[in-house]
Amino acid sequence: MNYLIYLPFGVLPSIIWLGFYLRKDSHPESNLMILKIFFYGMLTALPAALLEMGILGELNKLGLSEILTIILYFFFGVALVEEGIKYLVVRDKVLNNLEFDEPTDAMLYMIIAALGFATLENILVLFSLGDTSPPLTIFWVTGFRFVGATFLHALASGTIGYFLAISIFSKKRKEGLIILGLAISTILHGLYNFSIMELSPFLKLLVPFAILVVLAIFVSWGFNRLKKLKSVCLS
Repeated sequence: MNYLIYLPFGVLPSIIWLGFYLRKDSHPESNLMILKIFFYGMLTALPAALLEMGILGELNKLGLSEILTIILYFFFGVALVEEGIKYLVVRDKVLNNLEFDEPTDAMLYMIIAALGFATLENILVLFSLGDTSPPLTIFWVTGFRFVGATFLHALASGTIGYFLAISIFSKKRKEGLIILGLAISTILHGLYNFSIMELSPFLKLLVPFAILVVLAIFVSWGFNRLKKLKSVCLS
């Protein structure tokens, strides 16, 4: 029965990326806190999906052109909703927690929440295949989600985490920096979704690949830069 293996295959991509990014933390977080934020990230995928469907329904009522409806949906109905809801998890559950004690934690917890979010997405995508999909299809979908959507979630949210971290050191620009981080991640997330759905076959590969490379470089640079900043404690 395929349904029995969808859960571990849905979780696997996020666990691999989680292990990779946890290694970047010189002062490891508690397992309880990691699991808590990961779980909250998973929970937010459900209201996000409902909100996305509601926004699509409202957009369809406006009588806009098909391409404009698609653009608005991918960028605002999906990307902004998902990046915003992951940010809210960290803002409400992490920022005032004693374990948030160094700049890199902002990026790390954003990535943890994002990987939790991606986990439920992965499981739902696998379940949509039905109970008779061949093993090769399951492996292909899991692998594609690992290098694609799951990685994108981690990188886009990690980008927000960087701007969230530096906003701590700039009270005058605090809100502006957070909005900038959300804007950048939303635009790139939306462009990724739009490209894999609407562009030509060549660009369906080139554009998402370029977005992932740019974000991966930025997130890696962000971790290295934040490690040089003075540790903080918001408690």
